[in-house]
Amino acid sequence: MGRSTRDGRGGRPGGLRAPTTAVLACGAAIAVLGGCTVQGPPDGERHSPVRIELPSGTPSPKSAPPDDKPSAPAAPAAPAVLWKPGDKGRDIRELQARLRQIAWLFDGPTGVYDDLTERAVRGFQGKRGLPKTGRTDRVTWERLLKMTREPGRWDLYLMGGQPADAPDARCLTGRVLCVSKESRTLRWMVDGRTELTVPVRFGSEYTPTREGVFSVYWKSRHHVSTLYDSPMPYAMFFSGGQAVHYSSDFAARGYAGASHGCVNVADEPAIREIFARVRTGDKVVVHR
Repeated sequence: MGRSTRDGRGGRPGGLRAPTTAVLACGAAIAVLGGCTVQGPPDGERHSPVRIELPSGTPSPKSAPPDDKPSAPAAPAAPAVLWKPGDKGRDIRELQARLRQIAWLFDGPTGVYDDLTERAVRGFQGKRGLPKTGRTDRVTWERLLKMTREPGRWDLYLMGGQPADAPDARCLTGRVLCVSKESRTLRWMVDGRTELTVPVRFGSEYTPTREGVFSVYWKSRHHVSTLYDSPMPYAMFFSGGQAVHYSSDFAARGYAGASHGCVNVADEPAIREIFARVRTGDKVVVHR
């Protein structure tokens, strides 16, 4: 007998069973979850496969929120320091003269940036809300310039210290007290050689110091003026009542004052030395 092409349960030829609905559904689900191969586009077109990037948890620089905090401004550069303690020279004299004008300094000018000058600068700075360094920087100097006037020649040398000019030709021979009104100095000279130089002060326009060639006719160590009742120590008289002598007023006030015609010296040790060297009869030359 021949075998039937179907078994008794209605199977397909070859003994294969027809897939059930549950098996088909399970296969479809596996295809979706397993990532099936993407079918190519129709008509032979080719494209790169689609890529999906998942966030990594760290934002890229482009996606980072902007920093809304302003950056700190750069600190301004400190003004340049022009002069400081220990400096010397004509510029220091001008600084001191200007500080004197506004009553921050009472001594000098000396031309030396000393502790008194440093203290005056610090006080001036503090009064104007500037950093109290005691050094003169550009901001401090410009502020001082606006508050003061240009000092004159004798404002800069109020207490002396100016350089002596060349001696008069009449001073180049013998023993001479050579007095220059131009530079306000006195040279003690012997045979054309200067042995001592000191600043001096003269009479006012109403009591001028006489000019010319004279000689010392009298020396008086502890002299007191009978006309003005003022002390004239180390007096060396050369013309009437006019003499070269020490002046405590010149030592205290400088060129802010004047004599009654005498040649005042503010340096007591120096005038003591000159008084000891000068003899009666020595020449005195007072010149411009």
